[in-house]
Amino acid sequence: MRLRIFTEPQQGATYDELLAVAQGAERLGFDAFFRSDHYQRIGEGSPGPGSTDAWMTLAAIGRETERIRLGTLVTPVTFRFPGPLAIQVAQADAMSGGRVELGLGAGWYDGEHAAYAIPFPPTADRFAMLAEQLEIVTGLWKTPVGEQYSFTGKHHAIAASPALPKPVQQPRPPIIIGGWGTKRTPRLAARFADEFNLPFAPVSYFREGCDHVRAACDAIGRDPATMRFTVATVVCAGRDEAEFRRRAVASGQDPDRARADAAAGTPDEVVERIHEYERAGAETVYLQYHTLDEPDHLELIGTEVVTKVGAAS
Repeated sequence: MRLRIFTEPQQGATYDELLAVAQGAERLGFDAFFRSDHYQRIGEGSPGPGSTDAWMTLAAIGRETERIRLGTLVTPVTFRFPGPLAIQVAQADAMSGGRVELGLGAGWYDGEHAAYAIPFPPTADRFAMLAEQLEIVTGLWKTPVGEQYSFTGKHHAIAASPALPKPVQQPRPPIIIGGWGTKRTPRLAARFADEFNLPFAPVSYFREGCDHVRAACDAIGRDPATMRFTVATVVCAGRDEAEFRRRAVASGQDPDRARADAAAGTPDEVVERIHEYERAGAETVYLQYHTLDEPDHLELIGTEVVTKVGAAS
């Protein structure tokens, strides 16, 4: 079982704050540091300093860490054209020595698109863009050096690209696809993904949700065992009840609901929830960590949860 820290910088975080969490996560034995890819706060509250750009941040963190893996949950296809995205991720992979992973999705938050002049096509078009971007990004990466790559689709076309630069990881950085969809998302995951992530699913539904992807793999002749199945859930821990409730409220969580639905409570309760996901088939748990300004919280999770669940890969 691997544990990964998953942050939401659009709620208000500077690069320095994210770097401190990433370096702390590396020191404490987490497998990876992931972040969302958003440009505007979601929900009410102060935006603080605003968000940072996901791939610029991860590339920089890659130069200031040594082991921890880095990635997005998830990059929307609306934010970047597929050619430049392939270059950005390949460069971040090189800057980190081969440690990045690309989560790619259709996007959903129309408000941030309007706020930053980013076109927001209808859902069907975004899923079609997602399929094309997956085809293009992976196609650019796997094209042999010295050869060219071309592609013609409804939304994107590439003509005689040199398909450079190449990422360090071969044949390519891992691709993550996630979501609750039962048709389009599983089909895309079966075709392109190394990992399927079911975000914020209750333990009782996790296996059923992943079965849609297993069926999609079977339909195209792919062995479902070649897919990693993972989950994202909120984490909030306290040494005692008072500390847990204070942290839950400070991070915008209802303590009782968090304890019922997420990895929340005492460290032992958090460990047990992670083991429940493991028994349901999850190979990795992404712990959505909200208290970026409270390093003692990360320290507690690292010393009392990571050590009991498993070390980094």
